[in-house]
Amino acid sequence: MEPRTYRLAGERFIAGLHQPALVYEFGLRSEADPGHLLRDCEFDPAALRDAESRVSPAELLKMIGNTARAVAQPDTSFLLGQQWLPGHYGPASHALVHAGSLGDALAILCRHHATLTPLLRPRLLNEGDHAVLYWTDSFGSPALRPLLVELHMSAVTAMCRWLAGERLPWRFCFNRARPRHAEQHAVHLGSALRFDCQLDAQIIDADWLRRPWPRAQIGAMQASLHGAEADAEARDSLPSCLYDHLLANIRTPPTLESTATDFGISPATLKRHLMQHGTHFQAELDLVRAHVSIYLMQIRGLDNEAVADHLGFHDARNFRRSFIRWTGLTPRGMRNTLLPA
Repeated sequence: MEPRTYRLAGERFIAGLHQPALVYEFGLRSEADPGHLLRDCEFDPAALRDAESRVSPAELLKMIGNTARAVAQPDTSFLLGQQWLPGHYGPASHALVHAGSLGDALAILCRHHATLTPLLRPRLLNEGDHAVLYWTDSFGSPALRPLLVELHMSAVTAMCRWLAGERLPWRFCFNRARPRHAEQHAVHLGSALRFDCQLDAQIIDADWLRRPWPRAQIGAMQASLHGAEADAEARDSLPSCLYDHLLANIRTPPTLESTATDFGISPATLKRHLMQHGTHFQAELDLVRAHVSIYLMQIRGLDNEAVADHLGFHDARNFRRSFIRWTGLTPRGMRNTLLPA
């Protein structure tokens, strides 16, 4: 197998004029101190006006954290998210503006996530009656995870409402306890909210994927996608690459050593790089196993024995013990948390 390449959180590849400039301008409009917005970032505001400048994911995460603290309002993540998409990020943003339907828009979002949503990776499951858009970390920032999820869900929700000309009936699931300011979720996302779901996802009936949008210009969308294709082939983040690799090999099951070999690096290097993203191999493997279990139980309707067999467990009892360790819930307690019966 060819050595797998990936990006690390400290690599500068995000255009300063894109999301970093958006975050900075949002902070300024909220009357935050400019110095606070760029604290611990190794560039000055001029870099956010330079077409050639690049910012690392780690620096963008610092900017978002600084902005949230400086503005200190419970709706900051939602208001910032409403400006995130389609954005002004080149051909990929143009393609979103001209998308023919929700299905087109979500396909563009997932294909060009490195440009459109560089901090979280959108992943689409479209099977049966439901479409599930769920979010995984691209560069790791556990402390900011709730804010980033709110930001990205708000971004997709607001973009779809604008392009569809109506508010879509999304349902939202959060891998967290109900927050103190849950009313902000209702104001900006709607009332269909579920917490303690073990997955950050937004769900919609699959019929909505095919409904044509009034702003659709298929020719312009296709031309823009052609121009954006080079960016889509760029290296992905380590957590995203690892998630994809573990998902593809989940029945083996993968080990740190085998994965490092497939990535063309040593186990020590893989461990060190994961530490830079605030995680470790076992945590990432457990995450993928939990997600696959939820999918098999709630989307495919498999019982514990079938899920255990799929994941390579000797019996359902061992699977049940592991599932409790991954999620804090029994498989029975988890069923119907994502898609209520």
